[in-house]
Amino acid sequence: MSSGEIKVAEHRGVFVIKMEGDVRLTLCLSFDDFIERMFSSPDFCSVVFDLSDAMAIDSTTLGLMAKISIKGRQLHYKDPTVVSSNPSITRLLASMGFEDIFTIVDDHPAEPAVTAGPLASPVVALPEEVEDEDKVQERVLEAHRLLMEMNAENHDTFRELVSTLENATRH
Repeated sequence: MSSGEIKVAEHRGVFVIKMEGDVRLTLCLSFDDFIERMFSSPDFCSVVFDLSDAMAIDSTTLGLMAKISIKGRQLHYKDPTVVSSNPSITRLLASMGFEDIFTIVDDHPAEPAVTAGPLASPVVALPEEVEDEDKVQERVLEAHRLLMEMNAENHDTFRELVSTLENATRH
């Protein structure tokens, strides 16, 4: 599998997050930092995830995606749109309960704010950051807690991992 990349851009308050290849936790620190900057943007109004070139997405990244929807709901924004033309990625999202917190489509939306004109910001690839293992572990733990809160099946799936991570952070 190819290594993954997360590219981000913004146009008129619509943030586009494009995931490519095999997206793993090595991107979680920069992705989480981006999420905070995105929500603090004065123009922020919505998020579109483009997963059409994603081959795989790990659970940490899925948890951070869930964070965007959950935080957006708390701030009274509409649910993010996820474009997924890869059936295995779409099945993964459905198995995790993402259809409850995202609008999932299999083709690019026809939103003028996303498809028309130049982007207000350049497309930027988020860097991999793994130097600070404690920070990575905190983000992994937070992401999996969010996934657990989404539904009972996720709770059962990630309970053991979260417990192990919590015990590791106490020592």
